Amino acid sequence: MDASSSSAPSIPHQIELPAWKTLLSHAGALFIAAVFLLAGIYKAVDPYKFAALAKNLLVPYSLTLPLAVTLAVLETTAGVLILIPRFRRWGAILAGVLLLGFMGYIGVNYSALLGRDCSCFPELKLPFGLAIDLKRSVGPGFFYGDAAFLAAAAISGVWAKRAQGLRTAAVIMGAVAVFTGVSYGIAATSQSGLKAPDSITVDGKDFNLQSGRVFLFFFDPSCGTCYAVGKSLAPLKWQSDIQVIGVPTRAPEQGANWMKDDENGLGMKKPVSPDSEKLRKTFVFDYPPYGVLLENGHQKGVITISEFDEINPENHIKLLREMGAIE
Repeated sequence: MDASSSSAPSIPHQIELPAWKTLLSHAGALFIAAVFLLAGIYKAVDPYKFAALAKNLLVPYSLTLPLAVTLAVLETTAGVLILIPRFRRWGAILAGVLLLGFMGYIGVNYSALLGRDCSCFPELKLPFGLAIDLKRSVGPGFFYGDAAFLAAAAISGVWAKRAQGLRTAAVIMGAVAVFTGVSYGIAATSQSGLKAPDSITVDGKDFNLQSGRVFLFFFDPSCGTCYAVGKSLAPLKWQSDIQVIGVPTRAPEQGANWMKDDENGLGMKKPVSPDSEKLRKTFVFDYPPYGVLLENGHQKGVITISEFDEINPENHIKLLREMGAIE
């Protein structure tokens, strides 16, 4: 008798899926990979930008940068893993957990966050001056969009092969963490030592920025956080050698009244400059409030939106005192 004929038939380790399911798994994986890689790399390269967004979503200011770095690692890892068939299920699970966590946070704080920007994506700059704005705001549409992301992640994972190779997956996450750490270091370094323009216009007159100490307070007259922060700055006693200048980032025609008016504005009684565009070529940020301390024309300190704390203003007041800006 032929020995081969008496042996039991082999049992396949993996059930072969119909071609259409495999195709949908690949399509879902590509879509989720694009979403998470874009979101994760964006946070890794410019964590301060996401920190500003997180502050707008009422994340405590002390947690915004750690959150940006942590999400950069997790989202980028999810995007890489879901692209690789042998790790796809793990990538889909990680993406799903992140999506559910974000949806849960927005849901719990929905009334307070309604209408606020909740985008995790940068503005895409295209050739010929074109751009794609991927910003979203909190509302019913947010949940529809994230539910679609969640469905795509589920499809890509359920119809993927069984995941294997945990050690290699851990190495991938480690490499992503190193990349994020290096990117954060570069971003942090770029926040200090910048040289301001030689002069700006302040209350209709030329003002020299290259001599003495100046604190530039960037604000948006329609920004609730700017208003709360500005109100906390108004009663402070600044050092006698510091000139505080308000810089509206939009609606400059409203800047002077908003800065100086006690009843409807900040009541800071400080001069205002309309040269936001000129200054922001040097001091790059996305959202106000933003503060820069200059000494003889060079940046000596900065307070970002993630450090300005509208709920606990003593946090940014402490930073101003450490800079030597207030008594």
